Amino acid sequence: MKNYKNSIFYFSVTGGFTALIYWILKKGKYLETGKYIAKPTIEKGSWNDFITSMLHNFQDPLAILLAQIVTIILVARFFGWVFKKIGQPSVIGEIIAGIVLGPSLLGMYFPEFSAALFPVESLGNLKFLSQIGLILFMFVIGMELDLKVLKNKANEAVVISHASIIIPFALGIGLAYFVYNRFAPEGVKFLSFSLFMGIAMSITAFPVLARIVQERGIHKTKLGAIVITCAAADDITAWCILAVVIAIVKAGTFVSSLYIIALAFLYVLAMLFVVKPFLKRIGDLYGSKDTIVKPVVAIFFLTLILSSYATEVIGIHALFGAFMTGAIMPDIAKFRTIFIEKVEDVSLILLLPLFFVFTGLKTEIGLINDPYLWKVTGFIILVAVIGKFLGSALAAKFVGQNWRDSLTIGALMNTRGLMELIVLNIGLELKVLTPEVFTMMVIMALVTTFMTGPALDLINYLFKSKDSIIPEIETKPNDYKILISFGNNEKGKSLLRLASSLIKKQKATSTITAMHLSLSDEMHPFNMEDKEKNSFTPIVEESELLHQEITTLFKATIDIETDIADIANQGDYDLLLVGLGKSIFEGTILGKVIGFTTRIINPDRLIDKFTGKEGLFENSPFDERTRQIISKTKMPLGILIDKELQEVNQVFVPIFNSDDSFLIDYVQKLIYNNNSKVMVLDVNEHINSNFVIKSAINSLEEKYPQNITLMKERIIKKEFLSNQDLMIISLESWKTLVETRSIWLSRVPSVLILKQ
Repeated sequence: MKNYKNSIFYFSVTGGFTALIYWILKKGKYLETGKYIAKPTIEKGSWNDFITSMLHNFQDPLAILLAQIVTIILVARFFGWVFKKIGQPSVIGEIIAGIVLGPSLLGMYFPEFSAALFPVESLGNLKFLSQIGLILFMFVIGMELDLKVLKNKANEAVVISHASIIIPFALGIGLAYFVYNRFAPEGVKFLSFSLFMGIAMSITAFPVLARIVQERGIHKTKLGAIVITCAAADDITAWCILAVVIAIVKAGTFVSSLYIIALAFLYVLAMLFVVKPFLKRIGDLYGSKDTIVKPVVAIFFLTLILSSYATEVIGIHALFGAFMTGAIMPDIAKFRTIFIEKVEDVSLILLLPLFFVFTGLKTEIGLINDPYLWKVTGFIILVAVIGKFLGSALAAKFVGQNWRDSLTIGALMNTRGLMELIVLNIGLELKVLTPEVFTMMVIMALVTTFMTGPALDLINYLFKSKDSIIPEIETKPNDYKILISFGNNEKGKSLLRLASSLIKKQKATSTITAMHLSLSDEMHPFNMEDKEKNSFTPIVEESELLHQEITTLFKATIDIETDIADIANQGDYDLLLVGLGKSIFEGTILGKVIGFTTRIINPDRLIDKFTGKEGLFENSPFDERTRQIISKTKMPLGILIDKELQEVNQVFVPIFNSDDSFLIDYVQKLIYNNNSKVMVLDVNEHINSNFVIKSAINSLEEKYPQNITLMKERIIKKEFLSNQDLMIISLESWKTLVETRSIWLSRVPSVLILKQ
């Protein structure tokens, strides 16, 4: 009855008020009498009217901006992926994407399309959005700085850092002396031009450097600590010098810039002694909470905007204010992490690529159209490398580092990346640099950043050493080594329980290594130790409950799937266990749509499709990461579909074909080490015809008659599966189950899918 009442009320209200609207509109027509009503210039309802309207919509500034953003993100992500695959920071690919979309490529070969996508009048919107992205990015960079390391390791680091600034700064000014007459803009004083050339040579990309250190697994070493400290000191010093240089450029002379510098000094004092204590008090009140309430977020963002506004008005650029605000954020790792997560996704994924493209639109490789200009570009690169690379390396050697570590420090400090582009854009905006010099310096930034990885590899090769994050474990020749790789704690604990069940009585001759990898662009230098500790605490606690010793392995990486496979292959492990992530959309129409789009967005998936590798996984519930791990591992692999696995007492093993014989090895381990009760089902009657399987099962029946049962039934009941703790199945047999859409799939317990 209630449903009828609701229906009657709904139709009465909607029908009655619809009639009222119609009546008012009809009466309103009489109000038009005596008034001039504009007539449409194009015939109503015509196809031309529709086309004209659509073209007008395409040319709307908002539509153009949205089309630009979509294009930029797709192209930036693609080039970022390409450069990640060749071992380079993704930022290089994103910078290249900006240049590709600019006049150097798209504008040269597709000028009409370029003009339609990036009309001159739309660049203002792109510029301001990219500037907002930079402000948020510099805020994050400030937060990522761990100022405590400067107190603890300041002696050596400050010497190396300041040497790595002053040497290239001096060489940059020297270079400016030779190129001023030919390349300096008209009306720009030598002081302004030379100072900008100096600071452009001196900058180091702290974010890129920190991530390279993490990815190479040297962040825990003394060398890693020194490099991170050097980069932090370099960042602070370089941005302070840049603020002074901007003040001098805007004022015209050093003496007149003293007023700006004095105001900037007062601003810094106010931030350190007024704003910082205020923010610290708020951090102390809210730092222990898992989330931050919106009014608190508003206070910090308002501080960021006011600080950026103050430095822009003073004359030392808004980015310095954003950097300063990040640096004085409350020194609470959890608090900073929450803020970085709020800001970083929007700034790095959405807004920062706009800056790369805006830079690319101003970078015209075609301007370097003369051998002489390429010669000058090469000379700029040479001066930059000598100043930064050799300057840092010699300073490191002077303070007592060996040659290998000194050259490594030099190679890392020579990384310029995005920070260099920020400086160059400021110089171009202030009209201190010409488009020619700007393009040359962008090329220098790309080359010096690109060479970091190969330079480190060459140094390691020359000194016969290798960056390795695989832990040294004392093992005997007959040791059985298991590596478990987990993404979240619950899966990690289930994997550990399973691994322990396989070696419980053979601990003296077996080892378990628990590995957790995190994407480097989700890691921050200031909370690396906390991140590692939090990742392993539940796993270590579980290992204590199981009385099972484990070795932990933690690494930041740009390619989780490849590193999991490489570490497993290189570490000579006997079994790799990983957890399976299953899409919530699996099997739905939306899942098919998402599956299609991920082939486009994820080039790895597209390559697998074309090379035929994806055929093995068609319609399977494997997530993208598991697909990649399966294709790259060259050793036994176990994939656990975890349904809250607590123990491995009741085990079900279906044998689908003769190639499943290797499963009996794992059955034997579980029976011997864990006293598991195993039910074996010969699905297609292969046991009797396969001597290996038959003899192995007969041997187990003789030794452990209470632990193994050969099932006669062919129909598996729901109650039977629900009483099992684990099902063990081969990868090929799992594929068969999926292809036949077996009813088992909806009833199985936790499943261990094994690949030999």
